[in-house]
Amino acid sequence: MTNRQIVVATLPQGTLGPEHFAMKDVEMPVPGDGEVLLRTILMSIDAANRSWMQGATYRDAVQAGDPMPTYAICEVIESKSPRLSLGDIVAAESVWADHVTRPAHKVQKLPKVAPLSHLLSVYGIAGKTAFHGLLSVGRPLAGETIVVSAAAGSVGGYVGQIGKALGCRVVGIAGGPEKCTYVTDTLGFDACVDYRAGGVFKALRTACPDGVDVYFDNVGGTILESTLALMNERGRVVCCGAISQYDTTAPTGPRNLPGVVVVKRLRMEGFIVMDFAHDDAKATRALGAWVAAGQIKVTEDIVDGLENAPAALIGLLAGDNTGKRMVRVGADPE
Repeated sequence: MTNRQIVVATLPQGTLGPEHFAMKDVEMPVPGDGEVLLRTILMSIDAANRSWMQGATYRDAVQAGDPMPTYAICEVIESKSPRLSLGDIVAAESVWADHVTRPAHKVQKLPKVAPLSHLLSVYGIAGKTAFHGLLSVGRPLAGETIVVSAAAGSVGGYVGQIGKALGCRVVGIAGGPEKCTYVTDTLGFDACVDYRAGGVFKALRTACPDGVDVYFDNVGGTILESTLALMNERGRVVCCGAISQYDTTAPTGPRNLPGVVVVKRLRMEGFIVMDFAHDDAKATRALGAWVAAGQIKVTEDIVDGLENAPAALIGLLAGDNTGKRMVRVGADPE
C-alpha cells in the first residue's frame, strides 16, 4: 500500500506556482514503539507555508525535495503508545500527505467538536493567533480603535470580531469591494478600506478620525507604512505576518522606521501562536463564549482533495480566500 505525499519540487525565486510542487507515491509509514499512524483529515493552509520556503524562520527552512510541512487534524488508525487509542482525533505538526507517523507525545489529543473544521479555524491556529496576538500583544481597551490588515483572511476576521466583542472601534483593510462588504456586513467591522482602490492613507485617516491605537499587521510593506503614520502616541503594533513580502524577490519595508516609533513612543512586537500555548485553554473558553453569544461568526474556506493543496496555497497568497483556508484530505470519522 502506498501513501500520497506532496513535496516541494523546486524552491521558488519569485511568485509561487504549481510547477514548484510534485505529487509522489511513497511507502506507507509504519509506526515504531511510542508512535502513532495518523490518517490526515484536514490540513491548514497558511501564508507561513510560503515564508518557510525563503529560509529558516521560527522553524527550519523547507528545502527542495521536502514534503510540505503543515498543521493537521488527524485520526489515529494505529497506535504503539498507551497515550493514544484507535479513533482518537489529534492535532499534529505534519506534512502534505494522506498518512504520517508521529511520536505520540508530540501530538495533541483533541476534544469532540462538530464540525471538526472548527478545530483548525476558530478553536485552532486562526482563532488562537487572533486571540493571543490581540489580547497579549495589542492589549486593547474598550473605546480604542483597532486596524486589522488582511481583514477578510483567516486571522484578521477573528481579530476584528474579538475587538468588537471587547467594545472597540474596528477598521479592516482588505482587497476589493466584495471583500470589504463581507468584512463590514458579515463580520461586523465598523469600516473597511479597499487597498486595491489606492489612497490607503487618506481612506484610513477618514475611517479612523481619532487615530489608531492598535494595529494588527498581517501584510507588512506599504500598508504597514501607511498605518504607522496614523498611530496615536503609545500605540501598539502587533506584527503577525507579512504576506505582501512572501511572494516577491524585491521586498519593501516601511520607510518611516524608526522615526515614527520614537516620536510616538510606539511598541511593535512580533509573535507566533506557540508563544502563548500556556494560555490556549483560556483562549478556547473565551472564543467559545463569543461564538455561543453570536459575537463571532465562524468563516471557513475548505478545499477538497490533497492534490489541490498547492492551488489552495497559491490562491491564498493571491488573496482569493475569505475565512480560514484548509484542505480536506479524508472524511471525518463516523
